Amino acid sequence: MSDMDAHLLIVDDDERIRDLLKKFLMRSGFLVTSARDAAHARRVLSGLDFDLIVLDVMMPGEDGVSLTRVLRETHTTPILLLTAKGETEHRIAGLEAGADDYLAKPFEPKELLLRINAILRRMPETTAQDAIAKILHLGPIRYDIERGEMWKGEDPVRLTATESQLMKIFSAQPGEPISRAKLVEDLGRDKGQAQERAVDVQITRLRRKIEQDPKQPRYLQTVRGAGYMLALD
Repeated sequence: MSDMDAHLLIVDDDERIRDLLKKFLMRSGFLVTSARDAAHARRVLSGLDFDLIVLDVMMPGEDGVSLTRVLRETHTTPILLLTAKGETEHRIAGLEAGADDYLAKPFEPKELLLRINAILRRMPETTAQDAIAKILHLGPIRYDIERGEMWKGEDPVRLTATESQLMKIFSAQPGEPISRAKLVEDLGRDKGQAQERAVDVQITRLRRKIEQDPKQPRYLQTVRGAGYMLALD
């Protein structure tokens, strides 16, 4: 595995920091998924494996050290903790819980990139079996995130260019609602209600390909007042 093939999970309750890190790391060549808290991260990890987790320590509810300790019971994925500058006890507790490294806030994005690459270089080479980690399972449907390919059993599911773009957008934020306006923006379309209605049509078509009952979607759900969300098994 080269560093640029790695799939990272960013867990931070601060939406601004989360989005900045995601954009920076994606520009640096990584595949990046984000989660807003420990509970969201657990849902994402139930359906996806990652090459590295960047985890904020101070979060409401379950903190990063506690989540690290729980994850170490079932996951070997490297964990890089983000801690406030003066939280020496959190760094020690995090390392004792099983974290691989920590970085004190505030930090330069380049230093984060160097730390991530250093951890990934210490990991063993990816085997063919490890490649399965980048596949989403939606009931009988398998979606290869990196290749943008979908399969039902042994049969390929043909996706249009827009459907493929939508799957990439949703698979980067599983379990997190995405507004119609944001989908229009990410698809590179002009803003407006007409384009949002066009997205609704594309969602309906995509559901026909991944849902057992498109009228009662299990995986590509409508979240009232928030948009659409990809729910994992």
